[in-house]
Amino acid sequence: MTTTEREGAPHRRPRRKRRHPLRWLAGLAVLALGGWAWFQWQCWGLQVTHTDAVLDGLPAGFNGYKIVHLSDLHGHEYGENSEKLLGLVGEQKPDLIVVTGDLIDQEGQLQMIPALAKGLASIAPTYYVTGNHEWGLGTGTVKELKSLLSQCGVTPLSNQYEVLEREGAQIVLAGVDDPNGYADQTTPEELYARIENNAPGLFTLLLAHRNDRFGQYADAGYDFVMSGHGHGGIVRLPFVGGLVGTNRRFFPKWTSGIYTLGDSTLFVSRGLGNNTVPFQGFRVFNRPELAVVTLKTK
Repeated sequence: MTTTEREGAPHRRPRRKRRHPLRWLAGLAVLALGGWAWFQWQCWGLQVTHTDAVLDGLPAGFNGYKIVHLSDLHGHEYGENSEKLLGLVGEQKPDLIVVTGDLIDQEGQLQMIPALAKGLASIAPTYYVTGNHEWGLGTGTVKELKSLLSQCGVTPLSNQYEVLEREGAQIVLAGVDDPNGYADQTTPEELYARIENNAPGLFTLLLAHRNDRFGQYADAGYDFVMSGHGHGGIVRLPFVGGLVGTNRRFFPKWTSGIYTLGDSTLFVSRGLGNNTVPFQGFRVFNRPELAVVTLKTK
């Protein structure tokens, strides 16, 4: 065959390679599994964070005082009998452990309390205040929870305070029940007035579940407040912070870390668990937080 005859022959398109649907399906499955694993890590991949809280009026004796802050566990157990969580708490060697509410979501979760409470109390003095979810289970469950915690070495602060001492210095540790509780309970303002009457001039550290009431706590006069409740804003965006508040409003205030308002300072934990409310049952760029806060004098 001549060159001319070859050039005049009908042009045949090159055969397309056969597609292999199984390969595509396998690739999609790998992506889906990877995405699911990442999502689970975001929801349950426990993160230890360290924050220095530099505070006006903090006595020198409490400089370097280390607090482990736990919040919003919502009945989740990290390891059997909370062994993983307790191990991480113990590694921090805290002077104090505080639990700021929403420890459980369901009455049946009371069974996890003894192991967790005894473990925490064996590490450092541990104090607890209620959240809105405990009160949602009823006053009977709250009473049972507080009694169980007390029996296991954890001190509930129900609109009460104690004076802490370290290296010859004193501060007040106060705690308020969540407003989802009794209608006629002592208010944060009334508790502060009682503190000023009995222990005037002492630095005050308040444990209160709701981060979104910082303005009220600051106006009352508390020096330092530790709260949870906000879940870090559910989804956290770079340079923006929390996307959605637990009140379902966009771009909430005070969702994670340190904030100041007048002479008062707030630390907010992103929390350790996820509740069962739609959209609040997950996290994105907002892993569960075991917060370690070290108090510093200015």
